[in-house]
Amino acid sequence: MLNARRVSILSAFALAAALAVAAPAVAQTPPMPPAIVASGHASITRAPDQAWVSIAAEARAAEPAAAQTQSAEAMTAVRKVLAGAGFAEETIRTTEYSLRPNVEYENGRSRVRGYIARNEIEVRVDDLTKLGRVIDAAGGAGATSMSGLRFDLKNRADVEREALKMAVEDAMARARAMASGAGASLGPILQVVEQGARSAPVPMARMTMQMAEAAPAPPTPVSPGQLDITADVTVHVSIR
Repeated sequence: MLNARRVSILSAFALAAALAVAAPAVAQTPPMPPAIVASGHASITRAPDQAWVSIAAEARAAEPAAAQTQSAEAMTAVRKVLAGAGFAEETIRTTEYSLRPNVEYENGRSRVRGYIARNEIEVRVDDLTKLGRVIDAAGGAGATSMSGLRFDLKNRADVEREALKMAVEDAMARARAMASGAGASLGPILQVVEQGARSAPVPMARMTMQMAEAAPAPPTPVSPGQLDITADVTVHVSIR
C-alpha cells in the first residue's frame, strides 16, 4: 500500500513537470521606450460668413383652432417675405410647433383661459449683408419673437483641420525644446491625441426680440464679430 501511494505521488509530480514544460511561456510586454509628452495649442481667428436666426409666430385665442389659424397665417406671411428676399426652402426648417392651453391659477384652482399656438422656424443666412433685413422683414410680416442668433463658418471643417495641424507643430516644437534641454534627440512619434471634442456652430450673440405694436424701428444693426477656432493636442515622442 505504501509503495502504491509513493508511485501515485511521483506520477503526479511527473505530470505537473510535463505540463509545465509543455505550457507556452507567458508573453512579456516590452518596456516602453523613453519618451517625451508635449501639449500643443493653436487658434485661428476668422470673420464668420454664415448665420442662423430663430423666428416664431405665436397666437392666442379662445379656441384652439383659432389660435392655430392665426399662428399659421402669421408664419405664412413670414415665409412669403423670406422667399421674396431670395431664401430657398432648404435654408428654412421648422424647429418647433406647439398648441397648449393658457391656464390661469386663482385661489388654488386652475381654469383654461384660451389656447396658445406657436410655430418656430430657423433660417440659415449665407449672406450676412441680408441678416438685418431678414430680422426687420420678419418682424414686419407678423413674427412675434426672434431669438438664438448665432454665427459660423461655411468651411469650418477646413479651418479646424488647419488648427489641428498648427497644434501638432506647436507640440513638436515644445518636444524638441524639452529634448534639447535634456541632452537628447527626438525619435519616432509614438502617439498623437486630439484633446476635447469639436464644437457645433458657436453662438456669437444672444438675441431675443418680442414684437409689439409700435412706431417703425430703424434698421437693425448686426455685428458678426470674429470666431476663434481652437485645437489642442498631446504628442508622445520617443527620445534617444
